[in-house]
Amino acid sequence: MPPRLLIAASGTGGHVFPALAVAEQLPDWHIEWLGVPDRIEVKLVQDRYRLHAIAMSGLQGSLLDKGRALLQLIAATWQVRQLLQAEQFDGVLSTGGYIAAPAILAARSLGVPVVLHESNVIPGKVTRRLGRWCRLVALGMAETANYLPGVTTQVVGTPVRSEFYSPQPVPADIPIPDGEPLILVMGGSQGARGLNRMVAACAEAWLQAGAWIVHLTGEAEAQAPPSGIPQHPRYWRFPFRADVANLLQRAHFAISRAGAMSVAELLATGTPAILIPYPFAAEDHQYHNALAFVQYGGGVVMRESEENLDLLRQKVLTWLAHPQTVTQMATHLKTTAYPAAGKAMAHLLQGIFQDSAR
Repeated sequence: MPPRLLIAASGTGGHVFPALAVAEQLPDWHIEWLGVPDRIEVKLVQDRYRLHAIAMSGLQGSLLDKGRALLQLIAATWQVRQLLQAEQFDGVLSTGGYIAAPAILAARSLGVPVVLHESNVIPGKVTRRLGRWCRLVALGMAETANYLPGVTTQVVGTPVRSEFYSPQPVPADIPIPDGEPLILVMGGSQGARGLNRMVAACAEAWLQAGAWIVHLTGEAEAQAPPSGIPQHPRYWRFPFRADVANLLQRAHFAISRAGAMSVAELLATGTPAILIPYPFAAEDHQYHNALAFVQYGGGVVMRESEENLDLLRQKVLTWLAHPQTVTQMATHLKTTAYPAAGKAMAHLLQGIFQDSAR
């Protein structure tokens, strides 16, 4: 009888995509998914795995909001506990999101083993508070262990889908001639308003220098683009594309937010980048992700601000004028990535959960 695994991952691509990458390495397991209604997992997961959607939100806002969220946490934990008992799961894997806390609490109350994966350099609140209750906390970056004293950890990298490691064709609908420099701009699954405006202010200079630009703006700005967006045959704008692996492999370099998943995908494809962290991320964790990427020799980090527009414009022009510099950065990155992160996570789960399979 195959092991029965409940995956708890919700909210953003940074939580859902690593879990999907692990799941694809476990084709013989019985896998079901735990998420939150109206979040990205509903679109990405329900056609592949049975999805259990449970209402849950973060413990933030006013005192009244926190009180409501605490009651919601109690109710969600009870619902997950009933699910674990009814479906007889052998273990829980969580890669984060609002659903992680009730999943860990419910599993702990039943003695069901939990493996938690933390992708960010600065671990989230759930990881810091509940990591000790997990059988293992797997880490995307080695630096994270410094923030988790007393927690059993193992560095595996952040799992990305298999297509990021195998050659992918250039997207047929974007006719970029061979050898022409491509800049890929991406702000993550939810977009990046400030990054989009910085790029819009600088793009004309890059186009004049001969670059092609593929700009993934995010769904939120698909209907209301920032002013100054160029009208140019070498500028392509999309709210979202599923073939990010193809685009990253073709790109000479990227301009990107520094969410853990974006950094992992850049590492997997060896794509140098200018990272512009989301300035309001909890505990500035995107900035710390970006610093780790820079230490790998893969690019530079700059803050989102009007004052940095000239710095961004000139840095890109310099990279376009000196492609050998970009090539050297790509070489550094390809020696740094964890190409077997998904397989390593699957191996960990097999060792922990198969022993408890009924």
